[in-house]
Amino acid sequence: MSQPTQLPKTSQLNEFSTLELAQALMERLSISPNDWHRLKSNRNSRAREQAAAAIVFLLKDQPQEALARLEQATGWLDRSISAPPCPSHGEKKSAE
Repeated sequence: MSQPTQLPKTSQLNEFSTLELAQALMERLSISPNDWHRLKSNRNSRAREQAAAAIVFLLKDQPQEALARLEQATGWLDRSISAPPCPSHGEKKSAE
């Protein structure tokens, strides 16, 4: 049986700025190129990715960019947006 992961002590987290913590969260929640095809339509993954990006933009005093990311996150959650087709698939078809 695996042991539960221990969270860092608050004192350890205090070594990082709020922006650094938000950037680390955004990096953790970003979909990697290796997982893109598997997760590109996963609504929760996409919403988390966009919401984390919004926090980073808010902390950088860029409210318009934050709002755009929050709108994207909302769109994923309320199903008003969907993933576009992969551009590399279209290139193969047009080259034939």
